[in-house]
Amino acid sequence: MTAGDPSLAVTKELIFALEAAVADILEIGVPFSDPTADGPVIQAAAQRALKNGMTLQGILKMIAKVRQVSAIPIVLFGYFNPLFAYGVKKFAHDAAKAGLDEVLVVDLPPEEAHELRQYSDASGIDFISLVAPTTGAKRTRQIVSAAAGFLYYVSITGITGTATPVIADIKKAVDQIRKFTQLPVAVGFGITEPAQAREIGRISDGVVIGSAVVKMIDENRNNPEMVKVVAGYVREIKKALR
Repeated sequence: MTAGDPSLAVTKELIFALEAAVADILEIGVPFSDPTADGPVIQAAAQRALKNGMTLQGILKMIAKVRQVSAIPIVLFGYFNPLFAYGVKKFAHDAAKAGLDEVLVVDLPPEEAHELRQYSDASGIDFISLVAPTTGAKRTRQIVSAAAGFLYYVSITGITGTATPVIADIKKAVDQIRKFTQLPVAVGFGITEPAQAREIGRISDGVVIGSAVVKMIDENRNNPEMVKVVAGYVREIKKALR
């Protein structure tokens, strides 16, 4: 989900609804003005959230409130600029205090990750690493050697929510990653349907669905049953994975 779209109160409500729908991990997006890895759906959600006055501080406060009653793992997804502006040391401290489990910073490669990881690792927050279809074996080995939590395999080249991944290509890539690590491998980008999730779930340890959920939230923003609709979709995905 993109935090603050359509409102932070609804984001919080959705967290509890998706937990009840048996989602295993929740990825909460920090809205940013230039989300270069994301497609039109998440770009638009980020713009709406920013217009709503969404801030990183507000998101961390919301997570802290969730933590009072829920232990579901939460990954904070975003770009380095908002964290840098917040102050990376302060972010790591505040995020750990709020109860954040993991952070995924899509534009922070291994060569530059120490700027954040020197604080986030020490605070007990896993830094989630990405592997792409264009990542060679040598680069993959380098990435996974310092990875924590799980590996996120980006199943397509390009931006989120704009193409359909090819199962045979995913299997080959996941098998390659598993040569270098015992960490779980989750697959994301372009996954929308339960049947598709089932196929990918057979060859990976996790399935990540972002744009489809964000789109469903937007399409139902005026529907009083919106939370129920989104939770139902997640429940169908989970059923397929079982």
